[in-house]
Amino acid sequence: MVSLSDRLDGIVGGKAAGLLEDVFGIRTVDDLLRHYPRKYIHGMSVWGEDEEPPEEGEHITLVGEIAKAEVRWTNRQPKREYLVITLGRGRRKVTATFFNAKYLKKDLVENTRLMLSGEVGYFRGAMQLTHPDFLVLDSPKGRVFGSKSLKTIADTSTSQSGELSMSAFERDFFPIYAASSKLQSWDIYACVQQVLAVLDPVADPLPESVVRERGLIPEDTALRDIHLAEREPEREAARERLTFDEAVGMQWALAQRRHGELGQSGPPAPRRDDGLAAALTQRLPFELTAGQREVLAVITAELAATKPMNRLLQGEVGSGKTIVSVLAMLQMVDAGYQCALLAPTEVLAAQHAQSIRAVLGPLAMAGQLGGEEGATRIALLTGSMSAAQKRQVRNEVAAGEAGIVVGTHALLQDAVEFHRLGFVVVDEQHRFGVEQRDRLRAKAPDGLTPHLLVMTATPIPRTVALTVYGDLETSTLRELPRGRQPITTNTIFVNDKPQWLARAWQRVTEEVAAGRQAYVVASRIDEDDKPPGEQAGPPAETVVALHERLRQGPLAGLRLGLMHGRLTADEKDAVMAAFRAGDIDVLVCTTVIEVGVDVPNATVMVVMDADRFGISQLHQLRGRIGRGAHASLCLLVTKFPEGSKAGERLRAVAGTLDGFALADLDLQERREGDVLGLNQSGRPITLRFLSLAEHLDLITDARELAQQIYDRDPGNRGMEVLAGQFTGGDRIDYLDKA
Repeated sequence: MVSLSDRLDGIVGGKAAGLLEDVFGIRTVDDLLRHYPRKYIHGMSVWGEDEEPPEEGEHITLVGEIAKAEVRWTNRQPKREYLVITLGRGRRKVTATFFNAKYLKKDLVENTRLMLSGEVGYFRGAMQLTHPDFLVLDSPKGRVFGSKSLKTIADTSTSQSGELSMSAFERDFFPIYAASSKLQSWDIYACVQQVLAVLDPVADPLPESVVRERGLIPEDTALRDIHLAEREPEREAARERLTFDEAVGMQWALAQRRHGELGQSGPPAPRRDDGLAAALTQRLPFELTAGQREVLAVITAELAATKPMNRLLQGEVGSGKTIVSVLAMLQMVDAGYQCALLAPTEVLAAQHAQSIRAVLGPLAMAGQLGGEEGATRIALLTGSMSAAQKRQVRNEVAAGEAGIVVGTHALLQDAVEFHRLGFVVVDEQHRFGVEQRDRLRAKAPDGLTPHLLVMTATPIPRTVALTVYGDLETSTLRELPRGRQPITTNTIFVNDKPQWLARAWQRVTEEVAAGRQAYVVASRIDEDDKPPGEQAGPPAETVVALHERLRQGPLAGLRLGLMHGRLTADEKDAVMAAFRAGDIDVLVCTTVIEVGVDVPNATVMVVMDADRFGISQLHQLRGRIGRGAHASLCLLVTKFPEGSKAGERLRAVAGTLDGFALADLDLQERREGDVLGLNQSGRPITLRFLSLAEHLDLITDARELAQQIYDRDPGNRGMEVLAGQFTGGDRIDYLDKA
């Protein structure tokens, strides 16, 4: 017999097993059985006179005798021979077309009884199948043969009973699997049948009491019914069980991450009254909000403990997360540790370094003229620096001269060594994987696990916080600093009201005349910047062409700057410095300014082709304005009509400044995999049944259960099996031991 951990080649054959691994990464019985059907189709469709014919596009399987078989030729050169067979007569007639007529015309002859399986089409009211799968059941020549996949199912049935059994096909429903041109759904179905026919009863990974209390069916039943059950209530019970499996598996993987570091030693850093953190607090030119003080108190206490802090700090754009992180880093520097701030882009990294130096002033000028006693130093490390610049920064970091090191992915390189790393801050966590942040934490001295603060300005729905960020405790900043002006957002449906776009450019000109600045955002750099699988619809404006058009047209006479991702780091820095200094009136740019860019004098933003941006991305972009003392305006321009789905999305963004409400809406629209990203082995995580948008109660329940079981049995084998797809590690080993 067969267990879940067995490899497939000994069960379905080397060729089929090879294709399953090449196309889907399926290697074991467990992998195959968790390649769940994506839908189900009605099976044998031999209709009675009172039944309605199937709809176009429906996948059907039917049995009948060939009433007519004729060879035809295509009209185009070179002419090709094809075979058309007809089953049935009158209005129940079905035709099937085969293009490899040379091989089939001798066998698919009149009075041959066969099975056909394919997608229904209609031509002049007559139903037809184009190159369907087929299986000859009774031939005048006595030969039984057919398409590979149906023949495999027939052979499997024959080998078990000694004769061809139609029971394998006489079903109300057939499962349809995600497939490819190399591996058809019928091929996968045949493999599943072969495996389930010899599979030993599957041990339940969940405790019996949990299965009973929640009214779930056993794991063995669920894995069989999701593939073979003919009744919808049975399949629904299987889906319910497997959905809970996914929730528990994900929460167990997160519980392991949370508790795996509890026993490790974190660097204690009690806050000092005479240190840099206290000095900066006294010198701040503004008062911290109540929310900032509350979050800072929690972080201060956690940094003072020997248990490593693992905290997510989320907050609206402009809520003041950065100053909280700076005060926290200074607390660590006061205790003799170094801090690393990891940013996703060079623009943001440079901005962080500049803003930290600016707010610290003499406190960040250690070893420099004008620096205060006890001051530290801020270092910046990015990939585009010259070799000599990188070497100098790495030397400062290794010697412990830099207390705060800001950088991009360049910080993760092996060549970067810290003197005494004690605190890692990750900005915009969704741009980095778990593995990347762990690589940076691994640069700490042996025996130390650095504290971790993850920041994001993209508000996170609670289900996502419980899953993607479930190994972190969460703090939220909702309150905006005093003096911030609200942002008015309007949508311009340019094809319906072109004069509104003309008015938008006038408004930009008026703001500049009043001493303010503006952003104009495009989704693409130039014609070479077309993303793969670009959405249908009106062509998008490119930032290069838009800059030229505005410079010669509606914004002629203003000082325009151009900013996009293909500029060198020095060019980006020069443009941003000029914009910050007020030497550029309007910055025409791509989303390189999406996060972190802070120019309080910018009060207008025009987003061209706004329909090409995600909901949360638009909210992020909008956060670049409204950062000063003046009222601000964001204009979302689209060529789609007001009543379109794109128009509805843009009106939703325009209708609220609540990033959490928009994040929930964004989650409803996006694929779960986009939210989840990759597991630790770099493979994409896909949830087949669990929905982050719909299953909050289930995820919460699974989190509590995982915690309870972990407290009693942190090495629980059943939980390890369920967590396998989220850890990417030793699932087969756990299956063997389970």
